[in-house]
Amino acid sequence: MSIFTPKEIVAELDKYIIGQNNAKRAVAIALRNRWRRQQVPEELRDEIAPKNIIMIGPTGVGKTEIARRLAKLAQSPFLKVEASKFTEVGYVGRDVESMIRDLTELAIGMVKNEESEKVRGKAKEIAEERILDLLLPPQKEITDAEEELDMEDGSLAKVERKIERDQSGTREKLRKLLRKGKLDDRFVDLDVSQRSAPVIEVFSAYGMEEMDINLKDVFSNLFPAQTKRTKVKIPDALNIVSQEEEQRLIDMENVTKLAIERVEHSGIIFIDEIDKVAGRESGHGPDVSREGVQRDILPIVEGTTVTTKYGMVKTDHILFIAAGAFHISKPSDLIPELQGRFPIRVGLDSLGKEEFIRILTEPRNALIKQYTALMKTEDLDIVYKDEAVAEIAEIATLVNDRTENIGARRLHTIMEKLLDDISFDAPDLDDIEIVIDPDYVKEKLSEFVKDEDLSRYIL
Repeated sequence: MSIFTPKEIVAELDKYIIGQNNAKRAVAIALRNRWRRQQVPEELRDEIAPKNIIMIGPTGVGKTEIARRLAKLAQSPFLKVEASKFTEVGYVGRDVESMIRDLTELAIGMVKNEESEKVRGKAKEIAEERILDLLLPPQKEITDAEEELDMEDGSLAKVERKIERDQSGTREKLRKLLRKGKLDDRFVDLDVSQRSAPVIEVFSAYGMEEMDINLKDVFSNLFPAQTKRTKVKIPDALNIVSQEEEQRLIDMENVTKLAIERVEHSGIIFIDEIDKVAGRESGHGPDVSREGVQRDILPIVEGTTVTTKYGMVKTDHILFIAAGAFHISKPSDLIPELQGRFPIRVGLDSLGKEEFIRILTEPRNALIKQYTALMKTEDLDIVYKDEAVAEIAEIATLVNDRTENIGARRLHTIMEKLLDDISFDAPDLDDIEIVIDPDYVKEKLSEFVKDEDLSRYIL
């Protein structure tokens, strides 16, 4: 559980996301409240429910990124779903409980990776011994002639000790060569496990989500693992054997227990496009299941128990962050029960020129830093003048105003167009410096702006 203070959480989010301070404060408090809940007396702990959040703002302003970075910071299982992909019970589509099953699968993977890290050293040691056994099979038993030696004078014991010394010395020499990589070109015969279970596909429908996985489990028991001997190079053999040993060393019962605890107490589910299922029933037409989806989501958010292949998972303390543009509908169009389960509402601001300049340059993963690093792999140094960055931000703002406002995602389109020729010719441009100035930006993007301007009038 994260023990960051709210200020520290906001500071970490600031490294990747520009602006949106209200949203950052809201998620920082929500994350800190999880830690606070763990500190209160146990009889009160279960009574404290998470305060779920609705983020309201246009696309491309950082809603998803805030939730994703928050989960990464807290090392929490995180799942993003789209409300519009779910349908009311009785209609074809995914049932809402699948979000809990998917989150549990993610948590199992996270915990399994953590446990693998713990046993990796031991697995490598065992793998090394197994490879040495392949390179130097155990010494054959003492021959019948040796057994006829006089037992009283200790001749047989001497022979055994000599064999052990010789074999031990040879094994240690091989171990040193193996660790130095001197044997990497050699092949060994390795028994690789294979499962010959039949392939079965199940069409997804309500209540059928888990059938595909369960059938695989059943057939894996009916058709036990078989081994196939194959020749592999020693580095590949070490990797294969290490992975097999890791699986053997991991206690899957403990993994499952820890994963379910992590889902129940620190899981985060980001429900995007919640505005698409907002709105009252029209009674007919394509919107017939909108309110139905909300009523199906409601028990998951309120707190229920969902059956997964790993056991029962309670959703009472999972943090739900919903988001939507709410251009047409508004949060009050959600059913009252669902509104009550999202008590915190934060608005995110649209992005303009100043924000785009900061997005291009300030974050750790800033676009300009990304493209500079990409071109550096071709021995190209690209230098952006401040005026050129301002021009790129100006054009992004202009295009967003004239056409669809897709927020910061517009910068990806513009940067690709700007560096199109450089990216194409980069392998042929050896060790030079390219300066991006305002004139270069205008030259490369002038047609782009015109095309974007015309596109809104072309049917």
